[in-house]
Amino acid sequence: MLTRRHIRIKVVQTIYAFNQTDNRDLDKQEKFLHYSIDQMHDLYVLMLQVLVEMQKLEEAFVKKSQLKHLATDSEKNPSRNFIDNKLINLITFHQGLQETVHNRKLDYWSLDDEYITILLRELRQRDFYTNYLKLNNPNFVEDKEFALRIYKDVIAPNEKLYEYLEDKRLTWVDDFAIVNTSLVKVLNKLKEGNAESTLIPDLYKNEDDREYATTLFRKVVLNEDKLSAMIEGKTPNWDQDRIADLDMIIIKMGIAEFLYFPSIPTRATINEYLEIAKEYSTPKSSIFINGILDKLVKELIASKELNKIGRGLL
Repeated sequence: MLTRRHIRIKVVQTIYAFNQTDNRDLDKQEKFLHYSIDQMHDLYVLMLQVLVEMQKLEEAFVKKSQLKHLATDSEKNPSRNFIDNKLINLITFHQGLQETVHNRKLDYWSLDDEYITILLRELRQRDFYTNYLKLNNPNFVEDKEFALRIYKDVIAPNEKLYEYLEDKRLTWVDDFAIVNTSLVKVLNKLKEGNAESTLIPDLYKNEDDREYATTLFRKVVLNEDKLSAMIEGKTPNWDQDRIADLDMIIIKMGIAEFLYFPSIPTRATINEYLEIAKEYSTPKSSIFINGILDKLVKELIASKELNKIGRGLL
């Protein structure tokens, strides 16, 4: 689920928080780093549950409509396509998912079901919803396409839902886009026979990525003086104390990757941090950061301090 860029963003945020506190407890801050990353799984599970809760609310609505004194023919004999949607049922009855919801106390939607109501009302206004209900005994592929449309067109873009999640956990603001992308990929891969192994992906691609997060954080924090000294003199028009805190952290992380991560190409490092700067720092930060990192790469190559493993990594 996690990309290296998202890991870098989490490390940037953690170092920033570490620099702002008087309590310089490295172990505690490292635990916070992994805690903030682990919360992505909570968000992923929570967003999957939205589909389940929308289906449940639809079923309750249908049952209530059938009990009307003057129920119409369509209310007496409603389409059950959404209620019986095969893909959503795989989510509903996934044992591991439900255990996670229970163990991590992620039953948010039972407490804040007004957001599910908002989403269901919006869904009912969509033509693809009306057309789906008209299908005669839809197959798994049709059910999957419908569930994906709900998620991509109704759930993911909903501003009220986004604001609710932001209020619940601030770290989810940066996780929302990657969780949505991952969830859509998983739903696309889902088949009737592979739900147990596919529905909940591993947070890290491999153990190397988890180790990368820890090592990057520690290398930057523990080599603060060395990294600052390397930046000295590379900003002729700026004193270090006038450089934005976030820019300094990004530059130091870039240098740390040059020095301590021999398998990461220097160009990949620079490109990744420029993208992070564009998203999180000032409009001119990426140009500024690019200039400094580019100078440092050339100096490290000249002094033979840049020891990259493999071809094409400089």
